[in-house]
Amino acid sequence: MSTSPQPDPTAQAHADSNASSAVAWPDAQRQPLFAAWLDSIQASHLLDPASLRLASADASFRRYLRIDSARGSRIIMDAPPDKENCQPFVHVAQLMAQAGVHAPEVLAWDQPHGFMLLTDLGAHTMMQTIAPQAPPPLERYLQAVDLLIRWQLASRADVLPPYDRALLLREMELFPQWYVAEHRKLTLSAQQRATLDQAFDAIATHNLGAPSVYVHRDFMPRNLMLHEGQLGVLDFQDAVYGPITYDIASLMRDAFLSWEEDFCLDVTVRYWEKARKAGLPVGDDFGEFWRSVEWMGLQRHLKVAGIFARLTLRDGKPQYLADTPRFIAYIYATCSRYRELKPLLRLVEQIEGRTTENGYAFGRI
Repeated sequence: MSTSPQPDPTAQAHADSNASSAVAWPDAQRQPLFAAWLDSIQASHLLDPASLRLASADASFRRYLRIDSARGSRIIMDAPPDKENCQPFVHVAQLMAQAGVHAPEVLAWDQPHGFMLLTDLGAHTMMQTIAPQAPPPLERYLQAVDLLIRWQLASRADVLPPYDRALLLREMELFPQWYVAEHRKLTLSAQQRATLDQAFDAIATHNLGAPSVYVHRDFMPRNLMLHEGQLGVLDFQDAVYGPITYDIASLMRDAFLSWEEDFCLDVTVRYWEKARKAGLPVGDDFGEFWRSVEWMGLQRHLKVAGIFARLTLRDGKPQYLADTPRFIAYIYATCSRYRELKPLLRLVEQIEGRTTENGYAFGRI
């Protein structure tokens, strides 16, 4: 009977140098801390330090490394504790496991220093499997819908932080703070600010009228991993308990790719039918549910436009701002369909320089 190869015990003595040569460390002070931690878990997890390499980075201060072991590849999260709190990640990972959702399992955690060893969900995101110019992959989206419903069915109150009015408004405030003021270099007049405040209040009120479930908060193809035909979930540490409309809006109004309206409607109605059959509180009128999805999506679009501007201007990640026009287009599309949102539409048109409506004048910062 064959056995899996075991790491050479002498490799422990070289963990520091292996880790040093395999990856670059933006913060040199973390390098020896990491090497010591890796050395301490190497034998118990059968790790090969020489195989350490960068896997990916994300919009936060976290980054991910991949390392081989005798039990298959593993992922290491590098999350500086002064910038990232890993406790929510661990908590939500446990909730997902309980819900039967495929998500990374925490194998080891150096809480004081922000290093974590995780199971590996593979190297291919759902987004990477979508061929450019190809027809929309309906079956893959329906697989994501099934995963979402499984997660929502596990929902319980008072387990995750509430997606309350304060949080909804705080997120939308990123739009005037970072997109308008910092990116567009515009100062809103008192009248314009009042228009924005009224719109934000209406959006928050509408969204808080939806029943609450577990909300991933960034449920989209870039955060769904495809491995051996199974979809898994990443980037879930910001999960909350809030509107059931949020994650389906996030899935179909993606931050990095856009689909035609008929495809978005098709998948959303299929989600609604499946969710309704499963007993989730999506209501009996799809038209009303779709309206709620659009209003929830609008809150997200405003937030993400601000986040992408902040990532560029504050965090030095200009690739995100290139996708901002997608969110402005989403905002136009939604606001143009609802009478209550027409003042916001006119204001965003002014911000984008698309109209010359009387009564609005910007001051340059």
